[in-house]
Amino acid sequence: MKILVTGGMGFVGHGIASTLVSQGHEVHVIGRTQNPPKSKLISGLYYHSHDLTRGMADAGWFKEFTTVFHVAAKAGIGGKYEEYRLANLVATEKLLQACQQQEVERFIYTSTPSVTFSIDPIRGGNENLPYSKEKFSPYASTKALAEQAVLSTDQPNRMRTLALRPHLIWGAGDPHLLPRVIGSHRQGKLKRIGKGENRVDLTHVDNVVHAHTCAFRAMLDNPLLGGKAYFIGQNEPVNLWDWLNDIFKILELPHLEKTVSYKNAYRIGWLMEKIWGILPLTSDPPMTRFVASQLAHDHWFSGEAAEQDLQYNPPLNMAEAMEKTIPWLKTL
Repeated sequence: MKILVTGGMGFVGHGIASTLVSQGHEVHVIGRTQNPPKSKLISGLYYHSHDLTRGMADAGWFKEFTTVFHVAAKAGIGGKYEEYRLANLVATEKLLQACQQQEVERFIYTSTPSVTFSIDPIRGGNENLPYSKEKFSPYASTKALAEQAVLSTDQPNRMRTLALRPHLIWGAGDPHLLPRVIGSHRQGKLKRIGKGENRVDLTHVDNVVHAHTCAFRAMLDNPLLGGKAYFIGQNEPVNLWDWLNDIFKILELPHLEKTVSYKNAYRIGWLMEKIWGILPLTSDPPMTRFVASQLAHDHWFSGEAAEQDLQYNPPLNMAEAMEKTIPWLKTL
């Protein structure tokens, strides 16, 4: 089967592409760079450098795909809204149009629980949660708009679409979560936000890849499946700050003692957003209202819908995932 994976050189995308190749599919990937790492150009993987915001009209190789996994996105907490809009919304809309023109059968979108972001705690949230009304995270806002575009494109007997919402992806090769937190702690800049009692979902990258292949198989088995979003997690929420301190102990780093209240972190985040919005700064702000809320509050979700419709159950539990990731953590 001929399959396309956007963002196929990235943390999640390459895992999906590699798994599909191992299953015997012809897999093509799209990436931004002209010269991807040679270590990722495995046998059976076809790489194309392409800017998705330009659409696919001139890409002759973009034909006869049965399934598209759209993983590529701009993630982060800093930067201009327009950058996120182009990378997350415009690119998705143009890819959807191209898929419809080429009569792609299945479109699986890698979304995020942040589309339902709230400054209030979320405990066991399910797919009935409304889209976020908060506007201070360009990542969350544009991903929500893109997810809605994907799901509204779903059409029986034509192209079926699904959105997966993996939460706080981690594991060997993680380019965001753990390297930033560990680096900040080593520099003495990390502080616990809030009371330190909040529980969160964390999802190992192997489980995220597994969820995508589960969705693919489910859509093959059930042509009526489509038009829905699914939360993807470990089904094993942890106390965030205890979990981080366990990692610090493994790495022989000091126990995190510094704290800041949620109210103060939220205010600091608001101020940092204003400063970064005025000045031509290219780095991420050290704090935002989005980050303050995420690090201080419960946010974990029900996996019942994914288990029922996609037959997704995480193959790695948290203990197994940590054991697998420890060797890489020690290299950071």
